[in-house]
Amino acid sequence: MGRILLKNMILLHEDGQETGDILIEGEKIAKTGTSLSEDGVETVIDGEGRLAACPGLFDMHVHFRDPGLTHKEDINTGAAAALAGGFTGVACMPNTNPPIDNAETIRYVIDKAKDTGVKVYPVACMTKGMVGAEPSDFMELKKAGAIAVSDDGKPVKNAEIMRQVLELSKETGLLAISHCEDLDIINGGIIHKGEISKRLGVSGMDRASEDSITAREIALAYCGEARIHIAHVSTKGSVELIRDAKRRGVKVTCETCPHYFYYTDEKLLSRDADFRMNPPLREESDRIAVLDAVLDGTIDCIVTDHAPHAAEEKADFLKAPNGVVGLETSLAAVLSKLVHEKGMPLYRIAEIMSAAPRRLLGLSEIRLEAGFPADITVFDPFLEWTVEPQKLHSKSKNTVFKGEKLKGRTVYTISDGIIRYKLEN
Repeated sequence: MGRILLKNMILLHEDGQETGDILIEGEKIAKTGTSLSEDGVETVIDGEGRLAACPGLFDMHVHFRDPGLTHKEDINTGAAAALAGGFTGVACMPNTNPPIDNAETIRYVIDKAKDTGVKVYPVACMTKGMVGAEPSDFMELKKAGAIAVSDDGKPVKNAEIMRQVLELSKETGLLAISHCEDLDIINGGIIHKGEISKRLGVSGMDRASEDSITAREIALAYCGEARIHIAHVSTKGSVELIRDAKRRGVKVTCETCPHYFYYTDEKLLSRDADFRMNPPLREESDRIAVLDAVLDGTIDCIVTDHAPHAAEEKADFLKAPNGVVGLETSLAAVLSKLVHEKGMPLYRIAEIMSAAPRRLLGLSEIRLEAGFPADITVFDPFLEWTVEPQKLHSKSKNTVFKGEKLKGRTVYTISDGIIRYKLEN
C-alpha cells in the first residue's frame, strides 16, 4: 500500500466541514491539515475545493442474498455495488437460504467478504429459522460475529416472543431491528392501499399495518427499558409515533430509504414491478413526513434496504417479489433531494450515512483524523448523471431511479488505505 494524498477537499465531519488535506499511509490516516507536502506520495487526488471527503459510508440494512439466492446477488457483487456507491461497510440481513440463525452461516458470510474491500457485518435472525416461534441463541450469534438481530422481511407476530427478543437484546447488546408489519392487515396487499391501488384494481397495504407494529415495539421497548430500531419507516403515522416516543425518552431509533422521501405510489400507475417494495411507496403526505423527519433528526440514518431480484422475477407486476436495489444511487438521491433541493447542510452526510449507523450498531467510530482507519468516501456533490440500470455493479438491476437525473456521485472509495473504486469517465 502506497501513500495517498487527498488535497483541497471539503472535509465533512458530524458537526461541520472545512477545506483541507488528508495524508494516508498504509491502512491509517497519517496526517490532516492544509498544504500538506506531496513528497514521497504515490497518488495525489486534488479535490480543487469541489470534491467532498467523508468517513466511509455505512449501510446498516442490505440484502446480499448469500447463501442460497445468489442468482439475485452474492457477497462479491453486492460489495462491488457498495463500493461504487461509496460504502465501505454494510450490515446484511438474514433472510438468506438457509437463514443466518447459526454460527456456521455467520462465519460463511464473514469469510466470504474478507477480500471484497467492504466490511460486511451479518445481522442474525431474531427467531430460529425466522418463523417467529422462539428467539435465537443471541449469545452464540454474537460470539460468532453477528452485529444485530432482525427477522427483516417477516414481522415477529407474537408480542410475547418480541418482548423476549428485546430482553435478550438488552442482555447481549445486539440491536433489535424490527420489520413493522401486521400480515393480517396486509392480507395479500402488494402496494400501498389508497387511490392508486383502487385505480389499478389490486389489493393494498394499509398504513395501519406498519403503524400498529411500530406502536407495539415502542410500548415493548418502553416497558422493558430496552432499545428498538424501526426498519425502513414509510408512513406519517410511524414518524409521529417515533417522534413522540423519543420525546418521552423511549430508546427508539429508526431508518428510512431514499425512495420513501423521493417518490409516491403514483409510480405504480406504470404497473412496473421495479417500483414495488415492502413497505411500499405511499402518498404525498407520507413522503413529506418522512422527508421532514430526516431533516429534523427524528429519523436517525439513511439505509437502502438493497434488495436485488432477477429481471425475470420482476417481469410480472402482480406476482413479482418486493424489493429494489439502492447502494449505487443512495448518496446521489440524498444529495439531490435533501442537500440541493431542501438545503440540508452537506456535512450531515457524515452523520446520517456514516456515523449514526455505526454508532447504533456499536461499531468503532471513523473520523477524518490522524490515527483513524483510512476508510474514506470521496464524492462530487455537483456531478450530474443519469441512472442507467445496465451499468450498475449489482447482479440485479431493479432500481426505482432508472432514467432519473441525479446530482452528486461517488468518485473514489477508499478502504484500509486502498483505492477500491474509481469512477471512470
